[in-house]
Amino acid sequence: MKKKTQLIHGGVVGDPYTGAVSTPIYQVSTYKQEGVGNFKYEYSRTGNPTREALEALIRDLEGGEAGFAFGSGMAAMTAIFSLFKSGDHIIFTDDVYGGSYRLATKVLNRFNIDVTFVDTSDKTKIEQEILENTVAIFVETPTNPLLKVTDIKQVAQWAEANELMLIVDNTFSTPYWQNPIELGADIVIHSATKYLGGHSDVVAGLVVVNDQKLAEEVHFVQNSTGGILGPQDSWLLIRGMKTLGLRMEQTEKTTQAIFEFLKERKDVLTVYYPGDTEHPGHETHRSQAGGFGGMISFDVGSGERAKAVLQKTKYFTLAESLGAVESLISLPPEMTHASIPRERRLELGITDGLVRISVGIEDAEDLISDLKQALDS
Repeated sequence: MKKKTQLIHGGVVGDPYTGAVSTPIYQVSTYKQEGVGNFKYEYSRTGNPTREALEALIRDLEGGEAGFAFGSGMAAMTAIFSLFKSGDHIIFTDDVYGGSYRLATKVLNRFNIDVTFVDTSDKTKIEQEILENTVAIFVETPTNPLLKVTDIKQVAQWAEANELMLIVDNTFSTPYWQNPIELGADIVIHSATKYLGGHSDVVAGLVVVNDQKLAEEVHFVQNSTGGILGPQDSWLLIRGMKTLGLRMEQTEKTTQAIFEFLKERKDVLTVYYPGDTEHPGHETHRSQAGGFGGMISFDVGSGERAKAVLQKTKYFTLAESLGAVESLISLPPEMTHASIPRERRLELGITDGLVRISVGIEDAEDLISDLKQALDS
């Protein structure tokens, strides 16, 4: 089954009770039991038909054993890191989303879980940071906001040889373009708020695991901690995902055109985009993904100029988040990555003048004209 077909026919299709084509919203908290312990559903924290339809869909799209839906991407990450125990050590991609950095440095440390940030695009650097208590590697690829690329298959093989779990944040590429489990990852995480939802109307997180034992462990954590996604938002996410393929393909074409425009600008110091043939991770990304995505970051020289550009755009909306049908623009050092100390941001290359855009599905000429007038002014 091809991806576009799978987006429509994957998981649970329709409703077996009524024949409804669209999975109904089961807005229910508890369920009638035929007898003590004799039930199909017990309580909606443990299982809900609408949420389970979504979980089955993401399972099929990622090619995993089981899927899980949470109230946000950060709730999904928190659940996954609840699999570990005090004294464990986890290697993190260094150029990681600010919320992930905050979770790792301000929350996990309270449970005595140690983290080390490493440039995972260089396997030798990962190897240098392994400790006796290292249990997992958390990879974001492409990264947020510098679009660095990690070779998932290479790291997965090394992780397996060292009995480490590999967790991949696949938010930027989505399962339409990239499937980390097929490349050897154990767990895939999505901020489904972004491309999967695609319409700026739902906050959600999704997880897919590669084997039954992990599935049982994650379900235990999900049910025990209760960070589930509600049925209304599960339904919205299913609806949004049906058009994921169409959106990702349109975004891909437009993003390439915008990249070519930005690359020619003398007043843009650096452009970060894995579709750039000069990008150090270009060939790796092309080998493991079907497309380069809709994210571009570029340096305009200073924070003052960056803010001026953000104030001048008309079709690019100044807002947090990404992956929606509408194009968004942001200033990572003061928005999505503000929780990272400035000296650490500069060390990574997240300069004060770094602008990040999420390309939507508007007309490419309009978006390029919008950026041109903002940069010119």
